[in-house]
Amino acid sequence: MTDITSLLANLRRPRLLIRAARFGLTDYNRDRDLKRVMKVPRAPSPAKAVDGLIETEARMEATRKAGDASYSVARHVEVLIALMAEARLLPRQNRPV
Repeated sequence: MTDITSLLANLRRPRLLIRAARFGLTDYNRDRDLKRVMKVPRAPSPAKAVDGLIETEARMEATRKAGDASYSVARHVEVLIALMAEARLLPRQNRPV
């Protein structure tokens, strides 16, 4: 696992995306949503989930910046919601400040 704390602390995204994701945190259900967002049959551990979600989010951000027509704002917000929620489940030493 990379230094997740610094990676998440330095993540810079448009304010609207972050605000939308924060609103979605209240309805996040790990068992239901994480499997769907990550496209896996069972929810992985929070550490593995964060690693995978960071990779997925980085690809989506690259697609957004490139102006690619395949970019989905709704999907990007779903990934950010899952990333924020899973980061909260990490042990204290791996959490962003």
